[in-house]
Amino acid sequence: MLKIRSAVTRTIAGAALLVALPACSDKFLQVTNPNIIDAGTVDPTSGATSLANSAQQNFVTAYGWMAMYSGWFTGEANVSDTFPTRNEFGFRQIADVNGSLLADVWQPISLAAASAKLVLDLTLPNPTTNINIARAAAFRGYAILTIANDFCNGTLSGGPKLSTAQMLDSATYWFQKAIAVGTANGTADGLNMANISAVGLARARLQKGDNAGALAAAATVPAGFTFNVNYTDDLSNRTRLSNRLYQFTFDRGSISVAPGYRTGDPRVPFYAPGQTKLQPQDVVPGGFYPQNKFPGYAAPMRLASRLEADYIAAEASANPNTMLTLINARRAANGQPAYAGATDNASVLAELYYQRSFEFFLEDRKLADFRRNPSATPNITPSGQPYFKPGYSNTGTQTCYPVPYAEYSTNPNYGTP
Repeated sequence: MLKIRSAVTRTIAGAALLVALPACSDKFLQVTNPNIIDAGTVDPTSGATSLANSAQQNFVTAYGWMAMYSGWFTGEANVSDTFPTRNEFGFRQIADVNGSLLADVWQPISLAAASAKLVLDLTLPNPTTNINIARAAAFRGYAILTIANDFCNGTLSGGPKLSTAQMLDSATYWFQKAIAVGTANGTADGLNMANISAVGLARARLQKGDNAGALAAAATVPAGFTFNVNYTDDLSNRTRLSNRLYQFTFDRGSISVAPGYRTGDPRVPFYAPGQTKLQPQDVVPGGFYPQNKFPGYAAPMRLASRLEADYIAAEASANPNTMLTLINARRAANGQPAYAGATDNASVLAELYYQRSFEFFLEDRKLADFRRNPSATPNITPSGQPYFKPGYSNTGTQTCYPVPYAEYSTNPNYGTP
């Protein structure tokens, strides 16, 4: 179980990463480890800002981990890492005692959700316009949405087991909160929180099958809107602050672009074997193809955009003509001729998913697509097929991650795994 005590301590330790704290907050930061912060002792004018910014950074850190592991799981990238626990993601047979599942995937995203809750549990001034509430609600929504999309079920702050639908409902609640507060706040920062939450809300509704709700949310995202989360090159703290995809491509040699994405499409840049001196951690049959979408420790990652809202709206419309309009626009923008395939619903949806898979490559979108509509999702190794590296099991049947044993075995509220 992820304990709030450790989450609070780690959250506070990371608060200074995003903001410079005023001198009056020094006392607030003096916390015994382990300990619990009494909400009544938090200075709402400085402590809440630190906590909200830290909650955002906790999600930003987790986002890199989630994108990397889901990239392996859904065939965007080949696992060129030697860790057996990471290869389990590649051949989709993840044990619930998998150490990477716990430390790299479950704990960071659970921390993001829990640390945002710390802010939302406070009694803050001007609650209908407070930017700290908008920020915490937005990133709690994204953390919960990520758990809902990537895990088979979930739990929050040591609570009961929650189904995917229940997790999506929780994410929806927080996105709606962030939209209301961020819009009322009216600043550029507040409107960013509202807009990223509108994209998140559209995602959550689409995943739950609420097409009308997804269309409505997507329509509110401004034209041209893009929100990136930022990283930095800090040699002393690259695991928390740097871009995970760059770190694991260029430092560790763990991410090799899978064959289905080596098409020359400008949305998936990569190096061919021999173009760089980079070496994989493990032998990669067919050669090592390092990704170059994220070319530095400080490379940003896109979190939400009008482009994604357009893809959501096209899919939610269930109208082949609407989907084809977006498909052909995106093909033209990326140097491809107009779509000339079959125009039945299933074929057009498959082409929409194909374009989408290049558009959001290594951005932790494809796993939700795979769960929502597996027959339309491209470049997924079928169950039972050999893994691309010898010496491992054939590809398994998993379509989502199990909750780790360390969570459900120590959480008395979880119930039956």
